[in-house]
Order: sequence, then structure tokens, then C-alpha cells
Amino acid sequence: MTHRPAPSVILVRPTEPGNIGAVARAMANTGLTDLLLIDPAPPIDGTARAFAVGAGHILDTARRFDSLATAAGFFQQIIGTSSQRSRAPKVPLLTPRQLAAQFAVAPQPRTALLFGPERSGLTTDELARCNILVTIPASRRQPTLNLSQAVLIVAHEIFAASYRAADAVTILPDRARIADVESFLEALRTLLGRIGFSRDDTFHSVFLDLRRLALRAELSSREVMILRGVLRRAEHRLAAVDSANASSKDNPAE
Repeated sequence: MTHRPAPSVILVRPTEPGNIGAVARAMANTGLTDLLLIDPAPPIDGTARAFAVGAGHILDTARRFDSLATAAGFFQQIIGTSSQRSRAPKVPLLTPRQLAAQFAVAPQPRTALLFGPERSGLTTDELARCNILVTIPASRRQPTLNLSQAVLIVAHEIFAASYRAADAVTILPDRARIADVESFLEALRTLLGRIGFSRDDTFHSVFLDLRRLALRAELSSREVMILRGVLRRAEHRLAAVDSANASSKDNPAE
């Protein structure tokens, strides 16, 4: 049987301790164990443990991070959730069952399921960090679900599909870590600034498109290394040009 790494769950700025506990219970029901909390998040108190019901071990090992960027860097794939299709960035938009079908076909790279705060959901910038977006079909009169309900639906679909396909054998791709992709993107942002590409107020939205492109490409570790090499060569060339221009100014022709 091929080992299929279970996805982690990231809760971004949850507000209710009871929801954190209920999410832990949903995770335990579906074989998930790794819970990450993005601050500000409430403490894991008695209310959270009361809602966890048998999933206290997940609360005990939950990890806190001060930013989504830091937490996401440990993963190779981020799957975001949103109830509003209109806010979906230009990434694959799936139902939980369609997502689960992908898990059944082949083991996935190290993956995190990303859920936003109860009242507002994930922001546009947070959705832009996702390789895939999941939307849960629901009544138009009440399209939003409780946080733990959303986690349970997505996680159970993956659990059921993976359980049925437990004996499938597929080689995992050499997907780059999100942290390495983000490091490349920051280097790209710096280079674009040096050549004047980021001079107007449209740059933020353009750079979000570039991030989505990089995530959609599912870059391998080697491909990221090659792209970083291209940026370094460009930086060296720019430095040489700047040096030559400075020398020309200091020593004008007679």
C-alpha cells in the first residue's frame, strides 16, 4: 500500500474557541491530525476542549503562526475555500467531491486545507496564495457554512475517496515547497522594482497574477532553482551596467 500523506488544516484568524474544538473533532473523524492556527486566534480553552470530544490530542499539538505566509511556506500545495465564486482567483475551482477525486487518482504533495475566519472568509490576497480553490455548493438563501461544517465536508470527501483508492500506486511529483516559490517571487519583485516595472499602483494586482501563474505551474524544485539562477544573472548584469554608468559619470570623455 502506498503511503498517502494526509493534508494539514490551517485556520486563518478563527474567532470562536468552540469552532476550533469542533474543527479538531472533524479532523479526528476523517483521519487528519495536523492543525495550524494563524493569529489572532483565541486560546485553546475549556470551551474548545468541550467541543473537541475525543480530539484533544489534535488541540495539544496545534501550532500557531503570526502570518499565513510563514505557515504556508512548509507546504507544496495550498487548497483554499470560499463560499463566493465571484471572489475566486484564476485557479482551478472545484467542489469538495471533485477535489477528492484528485486525491484518489494520485497521492498529493504536502498539502494544507485553508479556511478563513468565520465572519469574512479568506481575503483576496490570501486566496491568491492557493493552488486550488474549493467551493461548497449550498442553498442561495444560506450559502455560508459553519467553520467546522466546512472542514468536515471537505475532509470527509478526501477521506472517503482516499480510503477507496488506498491501494493505488503512483509516484509523487517533485513539487517545490511554497516557501521556495515565495522566495523566488520576492526576488522577482525586487528585480521588477529595479527595472521600474513596479512604478504605478497597478503593480499589486499584476503581482498577484504572477503569483497565481507560479502556483498554477506547479513548479518543481529544480525549476525554481533555475528561475532563481536567471534572476541572479539578471541582477549581476544590472549591477555591472550601474557600475559602468557610474564610472562614465565620474570620468567623462575629454
